[in-house]
Amino acid sequence: MATRGRIDLRLATQVLVLQLVVVALTSIVAFGMFAAFTRSRIADEYGIRALDVARVVALAPEVRAAVAGYDANPRPTGPEFKAELDSGPLQTIATEVAQSTDVLFVVITDSRGLRLAHPNADNLGTPVSTDPSRALAGKEEVQDETGTLGPAVTGKVPVREPNSDRVVGELSVGISTRDVRRQLDSNLRISALLGGVALLVGVIGSVLLQRRWRGLTLGLRPTEMAEMVRGQAAVLHGVGEGVLAADAQWRTTFVNDEARRLLQVDDRSGRPVAEIGLTPRVLDVFTAADSTPTLATVGDHIVIVSARRVVRDGHDLGTVLVVRDRTDVESLTRQLDAVQLMSTALRAQRHEFANRLHLLNGLLHAGHVEEAGQYVADLLGSGPLGSAVPGIDTISDPFIQAFLAAKAASAREAGVTLTIGENTWVPGRLTLPVDVTTVLGNLLDNAIDAAGGAPGDVKEVEVELLQEDSTLHIVVADSGVGVGADFVDQLFTEGTSTKRASGIPGGRGIGLALSRQLARGIGGDLRLSSPGDPDRRLCGAEFIARLPGVMQDSNLREETRWET
Repeated sequence: MATRGRIDLRLATQVLVLQLVVVALTSIVAFGMFAAFTRSRIADEYGIRALDVARVVALAPEVRAAVAGYDANPRPTGPEFKAELDSGPLQTIATEVAQSTDVLFVVITDSRGLRLAHPNADNLGTPVSTDPSRALAGKEEVQDETGTLGPAVTGKVPVREPNSDRVVGELSVGISTRDVRRQLDSNLRISALLGGVALLVGVIGSVLLQRRWRGLTLGLRPTEMAEMVRGQAAVLHGVGEGVLAADAQWRTTFVNDEARRLLQVDDRSGRPVAEIGLTPRVLDVFTAADSTPTLATVGDHIVIVSARRVVRDGHDLGTVLVVRDRTDVESLTRQLDAVQLMSTALRAQRHEFANRLHLLNGLLHAGHVEEAGQYVADLLGSGPLGSAVPGIDTISDPFIQAFLAAKAASAREAGVTLTIGENTWVPGRLTLPVDVTTVLGNLLDNAIDAAGGAPGDVKEVEVELLQEDSTLHIVVADSGVGVGADFVDQLFTEGTSTKRASGIPGGRGIGLALSRQLARGIGGDLRLSSPGDPDRRLCGAEFIARLPGVMQDSNLREETRWET
């Protein structure tokens, strides 16, 4: 581990060194290109300057006349000719121009290339050391040449005869290369100073960038980040829980397959959390970073969601939502509740039958055979369920009978009377008992809680069940104060409730939303038919549910029985 730490440290240092090398190379290349460009520019400027001076001197009437005179009357070379040239007008003009313009030399030749003016008097009357042919041909040129006076940028122009275009000589003006280099060095020193400042800024920027990079990666080494990525892919996509992560700006950063399936959202990252399609209850839990497990419904799924903020080294990294599927658990829970209700009803029946058997046993032991027979006849005419819940004999399904008997007993404990409406008629048997008891149970529980009013008022809940072929219609009304007008639109919204907080995981506000979802899932519906009506016998809220396909068709049962 220590070796790996040293390797990672070296890698981090190499990143900084690489940045510095890139900045340095960029500065060196830029400086070299600037130097080459500057030298070429200065050389061109000095060449143009030399050519301009040569043009001006070559156009001077005295120069043209004197060169034309020497060209028309050639002199033999020798000491006398050199002395004549040294004291002549061309040498004087050339010397004065060279001094006044600060050039290296001004040289004048005749058409044969013999020097008529030169800074070194010993070279007068001798051929020039560089090629004058282009100027003697009537053309101008600028050349980097090395003559008797050293390297120079030379501008050469033809000297023409007065009042004629005939070339009678050549005039060249040279500027020392040392002057060019001196100007170039001056410019490069300034450039080097600016380049050094830029390099320093680049180094400082690289160091700050490295620190910023370390801050963004939370000080993790490259190997740690690689292992984290591999771990995220292996764990987050392999666990049975859904994981949805968002950054501090509430944009999604990660959605695993299970979260996509349970929450019915896509896995595109970078989208605002509010726009990915979360249900209001799930979104509230997520944005509040509520770690309390909360029950929610999403499509056909019943899920438990919880959220938690992620903070490391004082940095807010965002929020993570964990989703657990409870659809199967809720289904089993509802089945267990139904079994418990059936068990409660059976215990009540057992207790009632035990009392009746004790009474019958006592009559027989006392010899009251006639009274015992009459008592048995009475029992066969009514039955325990009929005595417990009047009108329940209009329901043929034993499951609904036991369920209503248990709910009636629970309502009596709360001081509420559960009655069966006079329009009730259910001749068939249930095919989806869990779904029916879930919807019916939620409606009855809400109605029992809502029934009431002023002290002494009658607390009553009425339920009517009507079978139409394979469809079961359920109507539940209570004697409470009804649903407030400001709450009607939120009645079926998940997580909203007028009841006090229960303190249980998931909270309240799930029953009606779940019941409507179940009803609509099988093609039916659940709605509030009346929020409250003082003109009705039961003036509280009234709910109507339509559950298609939950009953065995009574006509089909009759046909089957007669065929049998």
